[in-house]
Amino acid sequence: MGRGGKAEGEGNEMKEVVRVRVLCLHGFRTSGSILQKQVGKWEKSVLERMDLCFLDAPFPAEGKSDVEDHFPPPYYEWFQFNPQFTEYRNMDECLSFIEEYMIKNGPFHGLLGFSQGLALTKVPPLQFVIIVGGAKFKALLHFNQSAYSSAIKCPSLHFIGDKDFLKPYGEELLKSFVDPVVIRHPMGHTVPRLDNEGVKAINSFLDRVEESITTKAGNEINYLNSTEQSEKIELEEESH
Repeated sequence: MGRGGKAEGEGNEMKEVVRVRVLCLHGFRTSGSILQKQVGKWEKSVLERMDLCFLDAPFPAEGKSDVEDHFPPPYYEWFQFNPQFTEYRNMDECLSFIEEYMIKNGPFHGLLGFSQGLALTKVPPLQFVIIVGGAKFKALLHFNQSAYSSAIKCPSLHFIGDKDFLKPYGEELLKSFVDPVVIRHPMGHTVPRLDNEGVKAINSFLDRVEESITTKAGNEINYLNSTEQSEKIELEEESH
């Protein structure tokens, strides 16, 4: 799902509309197909703006899934952690798995889902993130000192549920971003349906993201054209 093409800009010039590609990372002990069904309930006006790619985590669930009454297995988890979020296992393997997938199947403009913090170093910087039920994990402060060492300028959209057991951690995570956009809902730790205000908020966020991506792509094309023209002039001068 997605869209692409050209749009009319200032001075009636035509701008290439870049299709927004999003890597979707499911929640704890669920799966890519489950997240796809959950996000698939969002309004068409939102979904048609993105190309969504859903990935399963690398590790089979080591315990009971909270969604067993709603979705059938298999279930996966990205890494393992204790109840206090101070100890973890397989974080390195998790990050390498995601990076390798992005390198092989990218490029991706942004991420949706994975709320446990990322320190990806082998792929281009993300241009935006959409975080559902996010958490600022204490373990990451020990795993990667730079993870939260400075404010994150990447545009971010956060879904925070009033009944989410991770709500306090999600509120803390907001402080790590420069200008977070927040959609609050009355549900728990889940992907919520969008009400009218939610639809307006996420479409406004995507407007901002799309404009940034389109502008950046245009600047890169102009730079390449300028470089190519300079090289052409240099070759012509050398031939005389």
